[in-house]
Amino acid sequence: MAGLIGDAARWAQRAVVLVTVLCGLSACGYRHAELYPAGYTTVAVPVFGNQTFERGVAYDLTEAVIKEIEQRTPYKVADAARADTLLRGTVTAVRRRQLSRTPIGGLPQEVEIEVTIDFDWQDQRRGETLVSERGFTAIGRYVPTQPVGEDFTRGQQAAADRVAQDVVASLRSPW
Repeated sequence: MAGLIGDAARWAQRAVVLVTVLCGLSACGYRHAELYPAGYTTVAVPVFGNQTFERGVAYDLTEAVIKEIEQRTPYKVADAARADTLLRGTVTAVRRRQLSRTPIGGLPQEVEIEVTIDFDWQDQRRGETLVSERGFTAIGRYVPTQPVGEDFTRGQQAAADRVAQDVVASLRSPW
């Protein structure tokens, strides 16, 4: 009897291994692929253009995109003359929205900053556009009232960081 149980257990283990191998070979929805397009090693990121009256937002955004590329992708940021690809963008809108007011005095308690951009990522060798997005939007929030007392630049930086994360995520290879 013990021999039959041992044989059944070995058979079950082999079946699990076989199913796992077959599932891997038959592509059960998973595959091994690069997250970012291969064949590129460098990206140039010139300072984003700015079609708004908000000062500094384009510089904050450019810096955040460069930092995100360096941290999250296999690419290195390089000068435009030497880079394989070029990521160019323009800030098209910056909107402020008051989310709440203080009960006493009605001062802005929480404010939202919405930054909208257009950008293109191009292969400089072939002149091909790899990614093109219009109306790409992200939001940052800040609390100007005491005891927090954050200023507009905190919200603007939060929005720039979020846009940068989303821009770099959009550079990934399509699944």
